[in-house]
Amino acid sequence: MSTTMTQPAEREVRAYDFRRPTTLAREHSRVLELAFATFARQWGTQLTAKVRVLSQVTCEQVTMHTYDEYAAALPSSTAMVLCSISDVEPRGVIQLPTGAALRWVNAMLGGNRPLPLLDRTFTPIEHALVVGLMNDALEDLQYSLGPLFTNAVRIDAIQYNSQFAQAAPTSELMIVARFAARVGEDVAEATIALPARVLLERLGETNPTVQVDNAKQLLHAQLAQVPVEVSARLASAYVTPASVLGMVVGDVIRLPHPVSRPIQVAAGGEPVGTAAIGAAGSRLAVVVTTAEDKN
Repeated sequence: MSTTMTQPAEREVRAYDFRRPTTLAREHSRVLELAFATFARQWGTQLTAKVRVLSQVTCEQVTMHTYDEYAAALPSSTAMVLCSISDVEPRGVIQLPTGAALRWVNAMLGGNRPLPLLDRTFTPIEHALVVGLMNDALEDLQYSLGPLFTNAVRIDAIQYNSQFAQAAPTSELMIVARFAARVGEDVAEATIALPARVLLERLGETNPTVQVDNAKQLLHAQLAQVPVEVSARLASAYVTPASVLGMVVGDVIRLPHPVSRPIQVAAGGEPVGTAAIGAAGSRLAVVVTTAEDKN
């Protein structure tokens, strides 16, 4: 039998693999978010000038994933512009829906009627126009990222199946920026994925972080603030299922716990000491009599 002393608030818990960290540091995430937000504004201006339709691009999220996780989250049929980056083997990716790219090309060629939703490969002319748009986007990207992305970059090819486009090894970490591109009344979701090794090795120089020598003490201090369930336990009694099923109001269950014996105090299911039953105002409480060795 146990008496719960506190009821911690429910919190969302996410598993974290320390052997394969895929979470950006807060300082690094902030720098990248600002850089990609600058790129989004530049790209929107560039699209307005090229497509001749009022355009706006917003950066919605910047995260880090393996390439396999990134590719698996994309539509199976989409336009993936693969870009080779100097000094590294993994390639970057600019991904956008083929239908959106075709509507942009239609507007560039003077079309004034909205195209139906299309999902096909580009013709040679369409391919050349899309490559031109993406080259302009890459220039804006390098300008916006500044010292974070100084590598030479060029477009290699355009793939139309996210599962077959082998831009990087499956376990390669990628910085993924997600955008919402509004061209006229058309809204499309686009992504840019760059090898994390290209950006992270320069983030320390752009936004240096303080080396923490007392990391162990800080970790202990943080863990000490995590809420845990504390309970006061009496010795358990064993009864038969028949006794439980036949239980009625007024029955007495004998517990093998002498009145003189202290009750056990447990935190998170682990014993941490003993206590005697007491009261705090109108509430039942326990008075701690012994504490376990903290080591």
